[in-house]
Amino acid sequence: MLARRLVPHPIISVLLLIVWIMLVNKVTVGNLLLGAIFGLAVPVITAPYWPDRPTVHRPFKVLEYILIVLWDIIVANVEVALIILFKPNKKIESHWINVPLELTSAEAITVLAGTITMTPGTVSAMLSADGGNILVHCLDTDDPDSVRADIKQRYERRLKEIFQ
Repeated sequence: MLARRLVPHPIISVLLLIVWIMLVNKVTVGNLLLGAIFGLAVPVITAPYWPDRPTVHRPFKVLEYILIVLWDIIVANVEVALIILFKPNKKIESHWINVPLELTSAEAITVLAGTITMTPGTVSAMLSADGGNILVHCLDTDDPDSVRADIKQRYERRLKEIFQ
């Protein structure tokens, strides 16, 4: 119980340490120590604001999800660059796509919306009041159903495994 109070969010603590080291761009004992202090202090200070913290049911799936998202961001950057450089404006087919959600966790929906927005060429614009649909703008697609299916298969399915 004491360990839970000292380290209420262990994953966030580790992520804060990693982000700190990436920000300072130099691995030294002092930077590791300061990053560890931030990693321990920030979750303890913010713990009262997380009364119903999410439970990650399959933590190793998180790594898989991160790798897939990073790959998709790289691929989408290239695709968007090609669209901007070589596709005439008249041939760009932007679409608003309504994606019905099976996710129920607010944290999972937030991660999904962030993932969609971080991937170049798509932006999550609005979540329905009941949390059952997300509106996505796609820069260029001739098949909106395929984009919807990709979001559900690549992201939503994995987030369900992680959070539900």
